[in-house]
Amino acid sequence: MENNPKAELEVNNVSVELNPFVEEFLARTVVGAVSSLKGAENIRELELYLERGDIKIAVNGNELPLTPFPAGIITNTITGLVSSLEGVDKMDNLRVKVRAV
Repeated sequence: MENNPKAELEVNNVSVELNPFVEEFLARTVVGAVSSLKGAENIRELELYLERGDIKIAVNGNELPLTPFPAGIITNTITGLVSSLEGVDKMDNLRVKVRAV
């Protein structure tokens, strides 16, 4: 993903406002975690959905198959990042959308 990726975050189906630093940090972290997976080449649009430990990732509209190892690492990384944000308490689900601009 080139240039400055833009990120949107929802926690428990509620949009979370992100300042520019957090938005870029979240976007680059998600892209970095996903970019080494098969099928994640040339990322223009990425969506990550996490609900109670079950993770789904789609790149450019195509859902990626995940084995337990990368699923666990990505889940723990994104959960840790998002849970440390101000105003985020209990997370039943989260959705991150990243797009190239």
